[in-house]
Parts: sequence; structure tokens; C-alpha cells
Amino acid sequence: MSLVFDTSFAPRYGEAVDIAPKVQRITVDNPSPFTFHGTNSYLVGHDTLALIDPGPLDDAHHAALIRAIAGRPVSHIFVSHTHRDHSPLAARLRDELGAVVVAEGPHRPARPLHVGEVNLLDASGDTDFVPDLVASDGSVIEGDGWALRSIHTPGHTANHMVFALEEIGVLFSADHVMAWATSIVAPPDGAMSDYMRSLDLLLHRHDRIYFPGHGGPVTKPKTFVRGLKAHRKMRERAILERVRAGDRTIPAMVGVIYRETDPRLHGAAGLSVLAHLEDLVARGVVHTDGNPAIDGVYW
Repeated sequence: MSLVFDTSFAPRYGEAVDIAPKVQRITVDNPSPFTFHGTNSYLVGHDTLALIDPGPLDDAHHAALIRAIAGRPVSHIFVSHTHRDHSPLAARLRDELGAVVVAEGPHRPARPLHVGEVNLLDASGDTDFVPDLVASDGSVIEGDGWALRSIHTPGHTANHMVFALEEIGVLFSADHVMAWATSIVAPPDGAMSDYMRSLDLLLHRHDRIYFPGHGGPVTKPKTFVRGLKAHRKMRERAILERVRAGDRTIPAMVGVIYRETDPRLHGAAGLSVLAHLEDLVARGVVHTDGNPAIDGVYW
């Protein structure tokens, strides 16, 4: 199944944009190759609000959120995962607004670090984050005129959650599913086997639209998620072809498979290849000495 990305998105920095009944989007002015035009925060409700993904420590975005809140009570702050472009502003807003911070849990890797392994993703993790309320998979938190279901979708990170406003068929898909690009799945923070299982979980749901952590909406969710699965399987086949062709290292594979990709993303691409190789080694399809590693040799 073909996968068509949609990069048509106007961030309208500093503005609260009405995108659905009871839902506004405010985008952080933090564009990069990894964040697209920036991180999306969402306000849910009319009178008493929920805030989803408050974003990074950014004074301009903080001011934009306060303008959009416009003096209304904020009862809950939902955090999809603990990357520094999504969660750090939660603590400041909790103190200012008296809101309860909700998340799956603190930042953690998807697996224990191997002996001698260095986590190349340490700088991107918000290790100071602590939720007030730990949300279990499938739990529903109700506010004033809204109810959000928490769905655990590990893969991008171990603690990644999406949130469903089921009364209008909306899923806030964070970094798990985005219209503009595939999600980064990079060990040890993320795991490819977890990510694929989480995609399958969403295929059993009936949401009509996704509002992601970056970029515009996913308007045909099931078709797009099936396309994401097919894309990952295609990438897996490409890695297997490179191993069978004699490529023994991840940089050699990246150089061929991602030759048309922005070189600034090759480091992330290498971690994505490692995520696939971890899964392939676990299944006995590919072999390596010891544990799969970014500098390992594969055959």
C-alpha cells in the first residue's frame, strides 16, 4: 500500500487555531528536520480545559498558551511522551494553573542499556519529568464537557501515549503517527517491535481523524496506518537486501538506503536501521556478534 505524505501545513505561530469542535491547536516556533514546522499543543474544551503536550521551555509559546487559555481553568495537562519538544513546559504551567499533569510515566528506555552502551538520545529526553497522575492503558479522564481516553502506544518512546476524544472521533496521535513523515524509532529509547504492535492497536480503532504532534491532520487514519506498516516492511526488506549484498555495517546500509535523504538526518536514519536490526536479530533473521549495536557487524 502506497504511503503519501502531506506537508501542506501553515503553523500560524502564536495563534490558537480552531480545528474541531472543542479543539484548538497552538504550534511552537521550533522548526527543525525532526519537528517539521514545530510542536503542536492542543486545548480541549470550552469552559474548563485540558491541555495536550504543552511543549518545550519556550517563553513565546508559553505566552501564546496563556493567551489562548484566556483565564479559563485548566484541570489537566496531558503529556504524550517525554521528549524535550513536548513535555518540559508542563511543570511551569502546572505551578501557574494548578492543573494535574497526566502521562504514562517518567522518561525511560525501551530496554536496559547493554554493557558499555552509550545512549545517544540522552539529550532529547526530559528526565526531570514526573507526572502527577499515571494514566493506564485504556483509562478515561473526564473534565468539564470532555473525556479523553489514554492509549499506550510504545515505539517512538517507551512511555508514548495517544489520547482519544471519542465523542467526535478525534485521536491526538503525537509522534506515533504524523501526516508529514514517519516517526523516528531509535534504540534504546524506542523499539521497532513495540512500534509495529502499536500501529496494529490503532488499526482496531475507528477514529475519523488524527491530530499529530507535528504538522497537519491525518484525514484517512486507517489507510495511512496501513501505509505506515507497509513502509516499515519495505524498509525491513531493504535492510535485508543490503545485508545479503554484503553490507556489514549500519553506515554502509544508510549510505545506500537513505542516499536521497537530507544528510542531517543520516544519524537518525542509522538509529532507525538499528531498530530494524534489533528486531531482525531477535527473530533470528540477521546475525551479529553480541548485542545489536550502532557500530556492530551484521550478516
